[in-house]
Amino acid sequence: MGEPVLIIGGIRALLLQSLHPRTMWGTAQNSELMKADAAWGRLTRTVEFVRVRTYGTPEEVERIGRRVRKLHSKLTGVDMRTGETFPIDAPENLLWVHMGEVDSYLDVARRAGVPLTAREADRFVDEQRRAAAVVGLDPADVPASVAEMADYYADMRGRIWACDEARLGLRRMFSPAVPRNLLPLKLAAPAVGSLTVSTLPRWARRMYGLPGLPTSDLAATLTLKSLYRTTRAVPERYRYSPDARRALRLTRARETEASTWTIAS
Repeated sequence: MGEPVLIIGGIRALLLQSLHPRTMWGTAQNSELMKADAAWGRLTRTVEFVRVRTYGTPEEVERIGRRVRKLHSKLTGVDMRTGETFPIDAPENLLWVHMGEVDSYLDVARRAGVPLTAREADRFVDEQRRAAAVVGLDPADVPASVAEMADYYADMRGRIWACDEARLGLRRMFSPAVPRNLLPLKLAAPAVGSLTVSTLPRWARRMYGLPGLPTSDLAATLTLKSLYRTTRAVPERYRYSPDARRALRLTRARETEASTWTIAS
């Protein structure tokens, strides 16, 4: 989760998540995401939640999860087609957001060349069910393998589409409103946005009214591989965040301990 190339996965997740109309409407009606001058603050809060959920202690994860669940339980949205009111924390909405994140990180990682076997990919999907529990989902109701995730998307495709709010979000991605001290990021937005869009599944690109061509898939994969190779040449102390470096040290220590135990036995 700490590889810099996975930033593309995080942005891809937002675009994929936006294709569920009720999820998008609920977000637009209850947050500042659609306000150009306030969207950055909303995004940074989301990033902080993902950071704590990924790298935090069990106590920190439970605390932030409890806060998010409490907030969501009080919010409702209005279906712009029917006028029906729906709860923001409806399981279908929560599951769609969860799967958008899992699929995006895994897809970008594998296409970039992060070494993952099929078994490790399944393990990642399975482990992420704990993240689903943080927002209030029952892990038993969450896909636990790559195959189950593919079946989930096949079932959902007839129920999703790009509403006006989703299309607006896509357009703003190419020229985001950012704090003055981060203005250089705005210069990179068109390139990052184009790459991110091209990593979406072809059916998702078509829902946004964009070409779903195989050549775009190939170009995106080659670019991701190049980015991954380039960032791998950067020393770890600069490549990874402090949280990611700490997690990497703990993982390596556990692997060493397990290897030592195996040799000793």
